[in-house]
Amino acid sequence: MNWITNYVRPKINSMLGRREVPENLWIKCPETGEMVFHRDLEENKWVIPASGYHMKMPAKARLKDLFDDGAYEALPQPKVAQDPLKFRDSKKYADRLKDSRTKTDQEDTILAGVGKVRGVKLVAVVHEFNFMGGSLGMAAGEAIVKAFERAITEKCPLVMFPASGGARMQEGILSLMQLPRTTVAVEMLKEAGQPYVVVLTNPTTGGVTASYAMLGDIHMAEPGAEICFAGKRVIEQTIREKLPEGFQTSEYLLEHGMVDMVVKRHDIPDTLARVLRILTKKPVTETNKAAGVVAIAASA
Repeated sequence: MNWITNYVRPKINSMLGRREVPENLWIKCPETGEMVFHRDLEENKWVIPASGYHMKMPAKARLKDLFDDGAYEALPQPKVAQDPLKFRDSKKYADRLKDSRTKTDQEDTILAGVGKVRGVKLVAVVHEFNFMGGSLGMAAGEAIVKAFERAITEKCPLVMFPASGGARMQEGILSLMQLPRTTVAVEMLKEAGQPYVVVLTNPTTGGVTASYAMLGDIHMAEPGAEICFAGKRVIEQTIREKLPEGFQTSEYLLEHGMVDMVVKRHDIPDTLARVLRILTKKPVTETNKAAGVVAIAASA
C-alpha cells in the first residue's frame, strides 16, 4: 500500500450528489436546429419563437389554451372493450396501452370539452399524438361520437383538432369501423343545423383524413402541417415519379383548394370565434372581426 491508495481526493460529485438532468429541458427546432428552452416553448404555445415552426401541442394544453380563461367541462371517456383481438406484434397491445396511458395521463387519444371561445359556446375534440400516434381505435371513435352527440344536445358547433397516423392496426376491422361511425356523427350534426369546423394539425393522415378530418364546413390548418392519406414516399414508389416540393403541406393544399385557410396557432381562437359567429349568424364584434382579418391575411 502506498500514498496513492492511502490518500485520494474526494470527487465533487460524491459530495454533492449527481444531479439528473431531464432529457426534454431543451428542444431542437426541426427546421433550423435551434435549441429552445422548454418553458419558453410552452409559453409560446409550442411554436419555435425564431422560426415560427409549430411543434406538436399536447391535447390538454390545447384545450386549456383554446377556451376562455382555460375553463371548460371535460367530457368523460366512454368505456369500451380493451384489446378485443388479443393483438400482439413485437409487444402486447395491452402493454402498449398501459405505456401510453402512463406517458400521457390519458385513457386514450381523444380529449373533448365544452366551453366558450371568445364568448362562443362550442364542443372541442382534440387528438393526443403522443398516445400511439393519435391512432383511431374503438375508444377514440366512441369518444368522438359522444362529443358530436353532446354538441347536438347543447345546440352548438363542434371544432375538431385531428393529429393522427390513421386507424389503429391493433384493433383491425374494429378500428376501421370507426370511420363510417364518425362520418355518420358528422352528418347528424349538420342535420341539426350546427357548424363543424376542422383545424388540421401536424400530422393528419390515413383513415382519419379519409373520414371526419376532411368533412368540415370550414377547414383551417396550422402552418407546415402534413395532411394526406398516404405518405409521400409511398406515393413516389407507387407512381415512380418525384413529387413537388412541399407536397401535402397545409400551404400546398391551400393553393390547390383543399383547405380554406392557414392560421397561426396564436390566432386560432379569434379566427374560430369570428368564423363560427358568421356560420351561426351571430353578431361579429369589432375585436373578433379585426383578429380574423389579421389571421387570414397572415396565412395568405
